[in-house]
Amino acid sequence: MDLALSAKDEAFRDEVRGFLDARLNDRLREAARLSTSVYTDRETMREWHTILHAQGWIAPAWPVEYGGCGWSVIQRYIFAIELARANAPGLSPMGLGMCGPVLIGHGSAEQKAFYLPRILSGEDFWCQGYSEPGAGSDLAALQMSAVDDGDHFICFGSKIWTTHGQYANRIFCLVRTDRSGPPQRGITFILIDMDTPGIEVSPLIMLTGEHVQNQIFFTDVRVPRANVVGRIGDGWTVAKYLLEFERGGNAYAPSLHVRLDKIRAMARAEQAGDGTALIDDSNFARKLAEAAVEIMALEYTEHRVMSALSQGGTPGMQASLMKTRGTEMSQRLTELAIEAAAYYTAPFQPHAINPAGPVPGHAPPGGNAAPIGPDHSLTVMAKYLNDRAGSIYAGSNDIQRNIMAKVMGL
Repeated sequence: MDLALSAKDEAFRDEVRGFLDARLNDRLREAARLSTSVYTDRETMREWHTILHAQGWIAPAWPVEYGGCGWSVIQRYIFAIELARANAPGLSPMGLGMCGPVLIGHGSAEQKAFYLPRILSGEDFWCQGYSEPGAGSDLAALQMSAVDDGDHFICFGSKIWTTHGQYANRIFCLVRTDRSGPPQRGITFILIDMDTPGIEVSPLIMLTGEHVQNQIFFTDVRVPRANVVGRIGDGWTVAKYLLEFERGGNAYAPSLHVRLDKIRAMARAEQAGDGTALIDDSNFARKLAEAAVEIMALEYTEHRVMSALSQGGTPGMQASLMKTRGTEMSQRLTELAIEAAAYYTAPFQPHAINPAGPVPGHAPPGGNAAPIGPDHSLTVMAKYLNDRAGSIYAGSNDIQRNIMAKVMGL
């Protein structure tokens, strides 16, 4: 596997850098720097989405005929690297990275024609309706029902941990349309307009105080039969297709490298117990070196996946591997950042950061109270708390290890 960039790829990298220098303004960079999550607040996402869409770069992995960029696998990876290095805001993956690819792979011609342009433009903002109070990692245990009523299904039940459900105008859901056979067989993938009567969004406040997650209740919600994606009762197949994109569709290493560099900079600025710079503490330096080695190992795994994708393959089992190692390394970095920031992580000051959702009862970002501590410490604790979910979402890492063990015959 040749890891050297071709002249064409180097020219592409330079083009991306030029675009980011020109269009990624100071406000967007600052919002991203002060972000507490994997993506930023709704207004920042909207602004950055509009800029990328105008450039034609909003959906790098989509086929050209549906509005994609026509980039090679390595060009998409270069783009991810440059976004991370430029500190670009994160975008919600629900439409661009999940629902869109599912519609391209399993949707009808009518669904593609209607929904895909709206995902690209940002007119539709999606959320995901998978988990339920009694069905998280064991997703096949879901109970939200959809009763056949001719041209419609009548949906009843609830979904939980729904990211940005308070903003979304559409949700893709797994619902149970048949209870007579094995649990995986009676599931259907369906698209629901959030303005439909009978839908109630109830906030779930996170450890950081942010309103990002929600529980959504469905009471006799009528959904057109035409909104089913794939075959009725075969939603498990569609769901597995989507999860492969959710687990293995992201490149973790570029942002992990950037975050580790920021922690190194923090360690140069902070002092250890004896008054020397923390970066000179042999124990902390060892932890940084171990993290660098593990990120590099993950990066080479991502390169192998890129090689497979460039030859028409899929991430396969390595999607589970990348998701597991990527999220656990992310959590490791939040722990190292806490160690570097030390007691500056204690103050709760949402007014000084850019949370991914409102913090009820507290001033919005930009309040008039001066922040406590150096700039590099402001988001450390919020990121640590938010990142606890990384090893749970998209299928818990314990489940991912079961998948890997099964494939390897262990």
